[in-house]
Amino acid sequence: MFAVPTETVYGLAANAYSNSAVKKIFSLKKRPLNNPLIVHYYDIQRLKEDCDINDNLVKLYKKFSPGPITYVLKLKNNSKISKFVTNNKKSIAVRFPKHKLLRNLLKNLDYPVAAPSANISSRLSSVKPSDVKEEFGSKIKYILNGGKSKIGVESTILNLLEKPSLLRYGGLDTKKIENVLKKKIFN
Repeated sequence: MFAVPTETVYGLAANAYSNSAVKKIFSLKKRPLNNPLIVHYYDIQRLKEDCDINDNLVKLYKKFSPGPITYVLKLKNNSKISKFVTNNKKSIAVRFPKHKLLRNLLKNLDYPVAAPSANISSRLSSVKPSDVKEEFGSKIKYILNGGKSKIGVESTILNLLEKPSLLRYGGLDTKKIENVLKKKIFN
C-alpha cells in the first residue's frame, strides 16, 4: 500500500484485485468494512473488464474524465475486483483521476487501484504529502509526491445504476453534469 496524489485529495492505494491489500486499507483507515471503496482506472477501456458501460457514463466520461467525478456502475459477474472493495455488492464506485503522476502509474499497472482518501475515517482528508505523514507516520512507507492537491475536496459521486442521482457533492459542480445529461440530478 502507498499514498498517491489526485487532483482532489491524496489517496491510500492498493491493488483492487487483492483481498489482502484491500483489507489493509480498511485496517489503516479504521474504516468499517461495510463502507465500499472507490477504484481508480486509467481509462474506460480498462474499466470494461470489470463494469458494464452505459450511455450516461460514456457522455460524462467524454466531458469530465479524467477529473473529479466518481461513477457508481454495475459490476460484471466475472470481475476480479476484491469483494471487500464493494462490500459484496453488485455495484462499484470508479473514477479516472486527472493527476499526471497517478495517471502514469495507472497506465503502467496491470490492475486498477482501490484508493480512498488518505486519512483516518471521519478525519479531514490529506491534500499534501506532509498531511499523509502526519496522519499515518511510518505506517505508509511510500508516498508518491505530487505536491498539493489542486481541488482539495473529494470527488463528486454520481450513481449511474438507474436514473442518475447524486450521492456526494464534491469537486465537480452538479449543474455541469446536468448540462451534459440534459436532465436534473436528484439526491
